Amino acid sequence: MNGQLRDGVVEIGGNARQQFYDARGYGTPNGGNEIRVSRVEAAHLLFRGDLDRIVDHDGSGDHLDFQAFFVASASTADRFALRFLVYAELRDRGFYLSPARDGWPGEDGNEWTDLTVYPRGTKPGDGEPAHRIVVVGERASIPASDMGGVTFAIVDEESEISYLETESPDFDGGTTYQLPDSLTGSLIDDRVVVWDAPDGFYDHGFYGQPLTAREAIVDSAVQLSLVEAAGLAAEGHLELTDVDSVDDSATEAIRERGRAVEGERFDRRLAVYRALRSQQVVPKTGYKFGADFRTYNTVESVDELPHSEHLVRVVEPDHAFDPRELSLDVRLAGGVRKRMVFALTGAKGEIDWLTVSRLTP
Repeated sequence: MNGQLRDGVVEIGGNARQQFYDARGYGTPNGGNEIRVSRVEAAHLLFRGDLDRIVDHDGSGDHLDFQAFFVASASTADRFALRFLVYAELRDRGFYLSPARDGWPGEDGNEWTDLTVYPRGTKPGDGEPAHRIVVVGERASIPASDMGGVTFAIVDEESEISYLETESPDFDGGTTYQLPDSLTGSLIDDRVVVWDAPDGFYDHGFYGQPLTAREAIVDSAVQLSLVEAAGLAAEGHLELTDVDSVDDSATEAIRERGRAVEGERFDRRLAVYRALRSQQVVPKTGYKFGADFRTYNTVESVDELPHSEHLVRVVEPDHAFDPRELSLDVRLAGGVRKRMVFALTGAKGEIDWLTVSRLTP
């Protein structure tokens, strides 16, 4: 059986509708028993031996076998080789899938999507897709703003494929510690010290880090990071003993110090910190994991502290990920039993949340 390549689409006659579309989910009907298949689908049918040749009406008029068709398609179609590798692997895993293009069962309003994958046991067009696949090479650039709700199939230089699933995170906060009405502290370098912290401030609210040592005579001092201190000051819970001017609030004094030590990123991190605390989630530094924060959904006592659930990195909305960077973050988070979350944070504090995790289809 031969196919006919016209305008970038391969038409297959005979009993193609029953053999390929109805039985195995290839292509889209083209009237009668004929179907139309994309280049990737056609290459897969050639690869399996279901098609013998494809007649090239778009160019030479030659009868192309798999090798010739693959080489010709790779020279004319964007990321053809990568998309073929992913298509073939998912077919081998038992999935039906379709190109996410107009007129095909898998068409998708998101032009970023390459392939629509259906749950095992269902055909293209039957029910909701299992995955919407975006195919990228390991040296591509992935805009953070385009990442939500799709699965990335990243093809490395040795043609191995890694799948990364993106979705909105679920922060199930349940930390109910009630802050005191007023705290006072001293702004010292890149932290604030609350010298007389109330009971439970650290143990149950998990704010700061106690200033402790053996045989110390001070037992109620707690050191706050600048972002913790700025968050408390912004909510009206913290004043500074060394801010005298009526016009110079504790919030602004701490923010100015934060901007001095880390630039405009401080305001973005502060916005994320406050958003998490408002959801009764406890953010603590993620420095040891290469992240901005690690988060705890519910803290009742530091003595019985659960494992943190997420690592959070704060990035700008126009950030573009290197797939290697993304894979490293996700692998690290998974290795310490956490999920990787990116907070796409604008200059005015607006936040879009995105979680990325490894997937085995």
